[in-house]
Amino acid sequence: MSAAPSRAGPAVPDPFRVAGLRVIVTGGGTGIGASIAREFAARGARVLIASRSAEHLEPVAAAIRADGGTVEHAVCDVRDQAQVDAMVARAYDAFGGLDVLINNHGASFFQPAERITPNGFATIVAINLNGTFLCARAAALRWIERKSGGRIINMSSDAGVYGAPGMSHYGAAKAGVVNLTRTLAMEWARHGILVNCIAPGPIDTPEAGARTWPTAEVRARVEASTALRRLGTVEEIAWPCLFFASAASAFVTGQTLSIDGGPTSGLFVQ
Repeated sequence: MSAAPSRAGPAVPDPFRVAGLRVIVTGGGTGIGASIAREFAARGARVLIASRSAEHLEPVAAAIRADGGTVEHAVCDVRDQAQVDAMVARAYDAFGGLDVLINNHGASFFQPAERITPNGFATIVAINLNGTFLCARAAALRWIERKSGGRIINMSSDAGVYGAPGMSHYGAAKAGVVNLTRTLAMEWARHGILVNCIAPGPIDTPEAGARTWPTAEVRARVEASTALRRLGTVEEIAWPCLFFASAASAFVTGQTLSIDGGPTSGLFVQ
């Protein structure tokens, strides 16, 4: 009897390898974005971090270089197409190209829906949703022109999956990121562009703590809202980004991965 034909794909020595990749991380000056940049650089990727605040970028870049990593940084307001185009051009100038775009930027504030002004709502949507589209489009246009393919990793939120009282503007924008991810994945698959999304739950960063769990009592309630009864770490968001950027995820596109410590019977409500 003859052996059955192999169903395995082409052999990849290390399917999780990211060394040599050229990566942009928006929102790369603090919290999750800084961790993503560090994790990629530590594994040999060349990283450009971007933020609206230069003072956030410089310490992160200095730390990565001190550890032997390759990093550039650029000030960019993702709501401005010209600044976004310049950011992508900077990666091409510095690294000779771009392989992975990680749309990690974001902004929010707590406010009951009836008290959010039209301008406040539009601002949060512009940063979180419009900015994600503008960055994705700028990268995709280059990849399509060069027939090179690429990876886009968007950042949504549990608020975009389940909703979140006091964050209707942010939740709506992040829900849009989930849908945008799936739509772009369908449209751009023929160009070799894979688009995926991560939806973090409560992650332990100073920024999130000040905004979401400002006291020990509130923090304990947030921890209890997850099945694992703890907050996530920034590395636990960065590591799945490595997967989505690597050959290990070559047959994955249009997906949203919730990283939230597991579902419970009810969501945390402040």
